[in-house]
Amino acid sequence: MFRLMTLISSFLLLSNNLLFSQTIQRPKLVVGIVVDQMRWDYLYRYYDRYSAGGFKRMLTQGFSCENAFIPYTPTYTAAGHTCVYTGSIPAINGIIGNSWYRRDLKRAWYCAEDSTVISVGSTSSAGKMSPRNMWTTTITDELRLATNFNSKSIGIALKDRGAILPAGHSANAAYWFDNSSGGWITSTYYMNELPDWVKKINDKKLPDQYLQKNWNTIYPINTYKQSTEDNKSYEAILPGEDNTFPHETASITTNKYETFRNTPYGNTFTFDLAKAAIDGEQLGQRGATDFLALSFSSTDYVGHAFGPNSIEVEDTYLRLDQELAAFYALLDAKLGKGQYLVFLTAD
Repeated sequence: MFRLMTLISSFLLLSNNLLFSQTIQRPKLVVGIVVDQMRWDYLYRYYDRYSAGGFKRMLTQGFSCENAFIPYTPTYTAAGHTCVYTGSIPAINGIIGNSWYRRDLKRAWYCAEDSTVISVGSTSSAGKMSPRNMWTTTITDELRLATNFNSKSIGIALKDRGAILPAGHSANAAYWFDNSSGGWITSTYYMNELPDWVKKINDKKLPDQYLQKNWNTIYPINTYKQSTEDNKSYEAILPGEDNTFPHETASITTNKYETFRNTPYGNTFTFDLAKAAIDGEQLGQRGATDFLALSFSSTDYVGHAFGPNSIEVEDTYLRLDQELAAFYALLDAKLGKGQYLVFLTAD
């Protein structure tokens, strides 16, 4: 019996030594994706028209958590993104809405407002933002702490709150869209000057180029069977035109960059910066697990403007699917299949 116990003990000791001597395989990069305002049924409503490499790839090669629930309210962008990245509710994380009333100041208070910082990349006040109003840490913060800050955490979204809150308190950077300049900006909370790779993206004036293309459906409009008819009285009217396809975005001169958000090109521009960040920051290529937090805001803007059953929404998701497929193909080439982790959810 003693000999048997000795053999068992020796086996367990050897097994433990082998276990701890093996290198733990961690993903090179984690990409967190929040598709702003995306309804769960859009995964299946447009399924037959999705490409093999976008939403379908995630559904067929990944895990679909179809009964996940975080009991929070209200379902605003700031509260939703914070709940996803902290795993907590507004009463705990402090982000109880996009804005709320501060009794001590006797005025409304914006979720990412911070008067102690200034804009970087713009002369506007749109950069006076930081995550300081968030009371808890995020998964991105915990990754940075767990790796002794060797990991990088970067947030990107058209909406400042969609970039800032997911990226966390200890983020290397968060970038958001500035309506006045039509480019990506940040704040002195993160840095005093934009990196060269961000400046290069801004110098291309891509929003202007995209608007010049106008916005027409990528497939014949009569094939959009999952949507209501194009001309609905409740749909928003973009400046200088009506509410039907094709949308003549090239002719927009008033509030041009604000209107840009209401087109699927806002998602394209977000992908542009995400791809540039992978090269510019060498994400997933430095020996530590990095985190890229992406939020696609234009799905929300289009949904509010035209309604959840509109052709505009269907077209936006079909375009997003193709862009997701191209982005995953880029990650396959840069990092290798199976070497990165992606999760996709909505707020």
